Amino acid sequence: MKAWKLTLEYDGTRYSGWQEQQNARTVQGELRKAAEDFFGTRVDLGGAGRTDAGVHALAQAAHLKVEPRRAKIKSVPRPQELLYALNDRLPADICVLEVEETDPRFHARHDAVARSYLYQISTRRTAFGKKYVWWVKDKLDVAAMSKAAQLIAGHHDFVTFSKRDAARPDESTIVAVESAEVTTEEHLILFRITASHFLWNMVRRLVGTLVEVGRHNLSVEDFAAMLNGKSGAAAVWTAPPSGLFLESIEYDQAWKSRR
Repeated sequence: MKAWKLTLEYDGTRYSGWQEQQNARTVQGELRKAAEDFFGTRVDLGGAGRTDAGVHALAQAAHLKVEPRRAKIKSVPRPQELLYALNDRLPADICVLEVEETDPRFHARHDAVARSYLYQISTRRTAFGKKYVWWVKDKLDVAAMSKAAQLIAGHHDFVTFSKRDAARPDESTIVAVESAEVTTEEHLILFRITASHFLWNMVRRLVGTLVEVGRHNLSVEDFAAMLNGKSGAAAVWTAPPSGLFLESIEYDQAWKSRR
């Protein structure tokens, strides 16, 4: 068995998320078609995170594994050759950035130690970035949003800020968040968060609720109560997928030492 770690970027606008689904176009499905067309056989393909419909990625990670004896190729490709082969077969809005050889035991999701997301809020109408931001027309109190965001770091029960995943009914809603912050860059308000893992709709509901803090419809104290599970209310504000990017996946060095 030969295995590679892939790093890729994609515009999720035209896709029903990363994960393969019946009767839906997905990023994983397009990547699988490209890989199986090149190798001429079935491949094992998995991603580090399941981005939702319309969500983008700056550096999604995936593993690609194939049995060379079954592949219809003359020789096992070098990483750069595989990168070119996949990109030649992928649509323009999906791009493999890097290919690295790895041990067949490497698993993109199970071996990841942290994931980071970026959300972009635009404070003005934009002609070129419409697909990649949430344009909020109301004036937002960025200082209040930043103060609320600082409360997110640490171990919390994010049941208030998540949607139950029917495929994982027993999934814990406790998440260890390494960092969370709100910053500004010209006309953009940027929310960044790094955590061990994320629940379904967690980032988008956090952003939607932070915007309500920025609108002064919620106070920082209200946000803290929701975060601590003391408000009794669910976060019903979900930011649109257009502004959300899977920014990076972190791994320790163990998978490299197994090569």
